[in-house]
Amino acid sequence: MSTLIKIVDLKKDFDGHEVTRGVTLDIPKNKMTVIIGRSGEGKSVLLKQIVGLIKPTSGEIIINDVDITKLTVHALRDYYKKVGYVFQFAALLDSLNVFENVGITLLESGENKDTVLPIVREKLAQVLLEEETLYKYPSELSGGMRKRVGLARTLVASPEIILYDEPTTGLDPITARVIHELMFDMQKKLDITSVVISHDLEVFKYADYVALLYDGKIKYFGEAKTIWEADNEYIHQFIRGDTKGPIQTEIATGKDKF
Repeated sequence: MSTLIKIVDLKKDFDGHEVTRGVTLDIPKNKMTVIIGRSGEGKSVLLKQIVGLIKPTSGEIIINDVDITKLTVHALRDYYKKVGYVFQFAALLDSLNVFENVGITLLESGENKDTVLPIVREKLAQVLLEEETLYKYPSELSGGMRKRVGLARTLVASPEIILYDEPTTGLDPITARVIHELMFDMQKKLDITSVVISHDLEVFKYADYVALLYDGKIKYFGEAKTIWEADNEYIHQFIRGDTKGPIQTEIATGKDKF
């Protein structure tokens, strides 16, 4: 297993409240790794530290042998070009149509629309959206379509890594499966590294590895195909929804949530 992203003793606190409390995790190259955990455990905070949107309090995030926590602002911009981030609710701009949303980085860099158009068409085709969606606005799209437009926008930069923050939140089971299959297809066809934050156990069918974040630390890491046979007490309780075990319910613990 070749490691692309190495996270070492990563800590982040907000006004004295620790969220990540020493996360250590090796994320394999060209594989799909899913990070699961209860709501409020800091999964999105971890993802935003990996992408560079939040600076850790301490620890290391080593990508391709470079610790990005020590990069200058200028160097971090170059790093951003290698990493795509798919937001939980797609984060499309309501005032822009699909063409403008997908091609926004190219258009803002000064590329003319005639040059950007074929690129946008190609990326929309990759996420199984027809050309008729090009000039529609986000309000005219279904939830699943908005998610796919968000992914198409990410693909424009040809990233080496794609980070997904709850990609199937708010979707019905059928549409969620379409999104999972699309993510899986992109990961295999483009030979990229995918890191997915999710509550949806259906994603295990498509993932290569699963990590469980609990109490600010990684309590389990293993192959997705063997997860149902894992003897780790934390993952056993989480995937079965048991209320008794090392992971207590939110009411029982009184743990603050974000």
